[in-house]
Amino acid sequence: MLKSLTTAVSLLALAACAAGPDYRPPATPATAAAPFIATSAATNTTPPDDHWWRLYDDPVLDGLVAQALAANTDLRVAVARLARARAALREVRTDRTPRATLGAGASYNRFSQAQRPPGVGSETWLIDGGLDLSYEVDLFGRIARNVAAARGDVAAADADADAVRVAIVADTTRAYADAAAAAERIAVAERIVALLDRQVRTTERRVDVGMTTPLDTARIAALRDQRSADIPLLQAERQAALFRLATLTGRTPQELPAIAAQRTATLRLTQPIPVGDGATLLARRPDVRAAERRLAAATARIGVATADLYPRITLGGSIGQTSTGLGNLFGAGPLNFLLGPLLNWTVNRDRARARIAGAEADTQAALATFDGTVLTALGETETALSNYARALDRRTALQRALDQADRATRITRAQRREGRIDSLSQLDAERTLADAQAALAGQDAAIATAQIDLFRALGGRWARETAGGGRQS
Repeated sequence: MLKSLTTAVSLLALAACAAGPDYRPPATPATAAAPFIATSAATNTTPPDDHWWRLYDDPVLDGLVAQALAANTDLRVAVARLARARAALREVRTDRTPRATLGAGASYNRFSQAQRPPGVGSETWLIDGGLDLSYEVDLFGRIARNVAAARGDVAAADADADAVRVAIVADTTRAYADAAAAAERIAVAERIVALLDRQVRTTERRVDVGMTTPLDTARIAALRDQRSADIPLLQAERQAALFRLATLTGRTPQELPAIAAQRTATLRLTQPIPVGDGATLLARRPDVRAAERRLAAATARIGVATADLYPRITLGGSIGQTSTGLGNLFGAGPLNFLLGPLLNWTVNRDRARARIAGAEADTQAALATFDGTVLTALGETETALSNYARALDRRTALQRALDQADRATRITRAQRREGRIDSLSQLDAERTLADAQAALAGQDAAIATAQIDLFRALGGRWARETAGGGRQS
């Protein structure tokens, strides 16, 4: 009999049709998969490298990124949320299996002469024990849709964790690059100050022999002091970047290894950046994947709400016994049992329809969020590509300006030694050269930032386990 009942339940489940709409992935604009329009000679259409920070060929950076992925606190929060979503999925999956409840109870009873069972005194303890079994036949797919929604939540939480990983890698690389760029700009500033200091001493000697006036010395000394004032600001920027790096890698500032601060040259790439195309981007961006999975979950919840319009059928049974002592609870005496289906159908269908309307509104919001996320991803990437290309163009122009300023300075120094120009002309040339050197160093830092922004916009796909926890897909 039990075998026949199981077979019947299986056939009912197979014949059932899930309520609500079936999920279909949302369409994206046809142009979303096209090549990017803001590419340049510094990029190519090769699919992006999953481990893009390795393109800088810096083992120290590689180690810092690995440490950040292992210890970053934001990632720990994201991994915990993913674990919570997986636990919720395991919970809803249990609705697919029969439920068993073992219960027992005791009561002290006084019987009248007419109520007293045979062989029992007028006052005695009665102990009840039993086992209840129930199984919901998922005729209308409520359980299946609920499981599908929970799976969507898990996939969305997984993508959220990937988004945190992308941000952590980008922020760690940015902090390391900022510290290195600040060190290089400090070195440039110190060279400029040293050059101007030599000019001050040279001018002082010329004052001593009557070849110029103290005014010339004061002018060059003022420029030297202005450039010296830039150094503390750059030092503060470098320290701030190192402090950020410590936080990102899960350390206090005192615990950051000294090797993290040893690089004194701005990060530079020696090859074009692989960027792929729009289709590659949408497949890689974790925020797009998360939005699509949340849309799938919201669609499934329409089915959960729709199933409440129909009856729930539960197959159940129980078996138990009542005795006057623990010793004979499962011994002598008749067993009580119950077996049969239970139908539960909510009469107030307006409540169910209201929940359906709410689930449909949530789905429309999730679709709008997905569409907006796709547009944002494309816009951010095109902007990052354009910024990177323009940053390189600006550096080319600044390099030409520096070359011209250096040539002009050499000429004015020679003319000043020959007495053909006054000190003010030389001072202007020195100031122009100092500005050009500082501008080029600053632009190199801006290029590194633009590169990292581009890598961040391109997203990332994670194909292996990391110390940070969680599956990467």
